[in-house]
Amino acid sequence: MEILRSNAMFLILLLFVASISGIQGDTITCYSRNSPCFLEWVNCPSECPSKSATSTKSKVCYLDCNKKKCQAECKSKKPNCGTPGAACLDPRFIGGDGIVFYFHGKKNEHFSLVSDTNLQINARFIGLRPAGRSRDYTWIQALGLLFDSHTFSVEATKATTWDADVDLLKLSYDGMELEIPEGYSSVWQSTDNAIGVERTSNKNSALITIPEVAEISVNVVPVTKEDDRIHNYQIPSDDCFAHLEVQFRFFGLSSKVEGVLGKTYQPDFVNPAKPGVAMPVMGGEDKYRTTSLLSTDCKGCMFSSAGLLNAEDSLVMNYGSLDCTGGSSSGNGIVCRK
Repeated sequence: MEILRSNAMFLILLLFVASISGIQGDTITCYSRNSPCFLEWVNCPSECPSKSATSTKSKVCYLDCNKKKCQAECKSKKPNCGTPGAACLDPRFIGGDGIVFYFHGKKNEHFSLVSDTNLQINARFIGLRPAGRSRDYTWIQALGLLFDSHTFSVEATKATTWDADVDLLKLSYDGMELEIPEGYSSVWQSTDNAIGVERTSNKNSALITIPEVAEISVNVVPVTKEDDRIHNYQIPSDDCFAHLEVQFRFFGLSSKVEGVLGKTYQPDFVNPAKPGVAMPVMGGEDKYRTTSLLSTDCKGCMFSSAGLLNAEDSLVMNYGSLDCTGGSSSGNGIVCRK
């Protein structure tokens, strides 16, 4: 009886504290000891009171664990092409160091974007080369992921013309194509909880989560007539070049991470892209070329299916490039509670 009375008093106290503190939604914190916000619980803004979006246009609550001021902010679950970890357009990257660069690659070839001991992310490039051009115009058509002993792929399937009411997302896990019902917030989870997928719009958009490793937001888009006119791509009438807009968030890359994008997360990385030029270009085609979407045979590849990190080599990346998002799947950042 005394124990029940104590528990009741404790519950009343919690309710009283919540009522006087004015908490209306989730609170959020950082669990990385390197963060200025370590174990400091912060209220989510009224504009985005939850880490879970309620509609395709609503934003979710997140906390940047590297900022000195611990203040929750709102973000979209769709790719933000203007922030670190983004890969959009033809392809325009923003590195972990915050610097914009372009990597052209070659059409119908594959390149490693990220290669670490426990994670490999490759991209398949599609494109075309109009007469008189010295290089291909390229876009990211598919991503191939390897982690632990698993494989996962996401791709934009080919379409003659763009129709927003047609879903062009194709996803596969360990060689089996996934059937995820269309509709916002429709979800799929692997039986061993190694990876999960959430649709972030009715069609053509998804958030892929590998717990404690990465979040990958993808969105299928065409090359628009306006972009074709501005850049003179000379897009043919029988192919709208559907491709992926992508944004990556990583949790615990090693200091030796490689790849077109991955190397920009190395603590001592110096970006060779020339600042101040209209299109700073990053090389590395020969170093990061792979023979297929799910192979790890590039010259600079680091991936091992054992996925072992040395203790002194893990979790030493610059957290300034990360959004520490709420939820148990967010790795070294955030947990939300009511």
